[in-house]
Amino acid sequence: MRTQYADTRDHILSVGESIILGKGFAAVGLSEILTSAEVPKGSFYHYFKSKEQFGVALLQRYFDEYSQQVARLLNDEQLPAAERLMRYWHAWFAKLHHCKGDAQCLAVKLAGEVSDLSEPMREALRLGMESVIHHIGCCIQAGQQDGSIPVSQPAHQLAHVLYQLWLGASLLAKVQKDCQGASQALLATRQLLGRMDMDVRVWEAPACQTN
Repeated sequence: MRTQYADTRDHILSVGESIILGKGFAAVGLSEILTSAEVPKGSFYHYFKSKEQFGVALLQRYFDEYSQQVARLLNDEQLPAAERLMRYWHAWFAKLHHCKGDAQCLAVKLAGEVSDLSEPMREALRLGMESVIHHIGCCIQAGQQDGSIPVSQPAHQLAHVLYQLWLGASLLAKVQKDCQGASQALLATRQLLGRMDMDVRVWEAPACQTN
């Protein structure tokens, strides 16, 4: 007897994400996803016209959830903006360190693969990353206003630099299977934010999953 799901579309996306995180997008066939999800092919095509459209929906779902987590952390006005930002970056570092450089992140996993494979998926990646960078930029701007971050360059320009730094560090961590690049990224982040003096204890207890 086939299992009934409250939200079949979301169930297919959830199962697909777990498989694709391990194997990549191109290497996974629809039959593997549907078998694991225990849904018929007709259900898949009811929600998605193609595997590419499924990939777009997968990325949109991932970034919707992730951006909400980032927004909750970075908009917590009970803490100075600089502390919010460093908690975010330290959570990213802790995730990489815990997974020995192989933290499971859909954006990192698919960025290189699908950017050449699918224009709609590349655009979904771009928009999702821009949403995260926007939240980071707003927090940097708040820190420049509350005095916890020096005004060294425009907030959103700095946000782009920091996100690129950490995305690159995550890719290197996957290749090298260690966190040396992430450690360097953490140091560079403190330098760029002008917070070499900040006590590392503010980074305990990561508040959200990362990238």
